[in-house]
Amino acid sequence: MKRITMVIAILLLCIVSACNSTPSLQQYYVTNSENPNFLTLDLPVGLLNIREAQLSPEQKESLGSLKKLNVLAFKKTEANQADFLKEQTIIKSILKSEDFTELMKMNTDFGRATIKYLGDEDAIDEVVIYGDNEDKGFLVVRVLGKNMNPAKMIQFVQALEKSEFKGDELSKVMDFMK
Repeated sequence: MKRITMVIAILLLCIVSACNSTPSLQQYYVTNSENPNFLTLDLPVGLLNIREAQLSPEQKESLGSLKKLNVLAFKKTEANQADFLKEQTIIKSILKSEDFTELMKMNTDFGRATIKYLGDEDAIDEVVIYGDNEDKGFLVVRVLGKNMNPAKMIQFVQALEKSEFKGDELSKVMDFMK
């Protein structure tokens, strides 16, 4: 009888420890993709329209490590203020996970922003840019890639300056957040 009780206790402990009350960032994106308060976009790197011929070898390597951008934006209105506070709390708790390493915090014209990443310092698989504004809402951008390097992200930004950016998709985000 003691053995059965011990086995049941261990199984329950395993089940409880396996259940995580905080969803992953990917789960959060999927869960809210149909929510009318959110705008979601998946943008391929090709949308950036960067001419590879004009890039340095370092910039080409940086661009090659990127796969796509996932954008999730919550537009705050008077009608959804309670939802905004709830969703803002959830996304901040996800980003406070020890899985994420903070690169920097900054203040922008839009509001506060934080840049974090998942992976090792020299082989980043995901960069997350989170920004919020108490009047407008919040924005989460996942930059997905393989073995991205923080130092080479600067090369990517320089490559973006050379791009003929096709802004139709991102202009949807800017219009949504107005």
